[in-house]
Amino acid sequence: MKIGILQAGHLAEPIQDSVGGDYDHLYSQMLAPFGIKTETWDVVDGVFPDSVDAAEGWLITGSKYGVYDGFDWIAQLEDFTRAAYAAKKPMVGICFGHQLIAQALGGRVEKFDGGWNVGQTSYDWNGTPVSLNAWHQDQVLTAPEGATVEGTSDNCAIAFLDYGHGAFSIQPHPEFEDSEIAQLIDVRRGVVPDNLLNAAEARLPAANDNAKLAEHIATRLKEARHG
Repeated sequence: MKIGILQAGHLAEPIQDSVGGDYDHLYSQMLAPFGIKTETWDVVDGVFPDSVDAAEGWLITGSKYGVYDGFDWIAQLEDFTRAAYAAKKPMVGICFGHQLIAQALGGRVEKFDGGWNVGQTSYDWNGTPVSLNAWHQDQVLTAPEGATVEGTSDNCAIAFLDYGHGAFSIQPHPEFEDSEIAQLIDVRRGVVPDNLLNAAEARLPAANDNAKLAEHIATRLKEARHG
């Protein structure tokens, strides 16, 4: 199965140097054990697929931008998302991608009054506790009509969304391990409040459920393709 990665942002250069690539590299590594191949389109730089049929499914990455920012590529990505959803293409959104799918399909995304969520965070995923790394200030505050909230945290009420035929999105980052969080703490000082960064740093090293989410994402993508 080939999944198209719609790269909506770039990792900071120190993190790219450390992991040997950008967001798409992390997702390719995450999905490769499940027999999923990837191809990347840098939508943040205006590079889009010719059609929703250019891949069997789609994954929208994280980004430093807000989905409400008035860039042409964001509006184009929303159009592409609606077309992919209408075509019942399997689709996954992570962080910015989670917010983008929600906004494109009629939800509401804003900066959260409660501030940033950074580092290891506990989520309730359909009654099962999972630990994943978060890094965001924006949140989905109103889910699109017909979407089901599958995961929440104490500081993020709409953290996992299921849209039915093949679309699934989550606010946290199942591609981020301790090393990426440690580097984000370093490069984001001055942007994220120090007390939150220090608290996230104090939680390192921390076990996570990345593997569980990776398996779920891969399974959803494959099942949706055949659904």
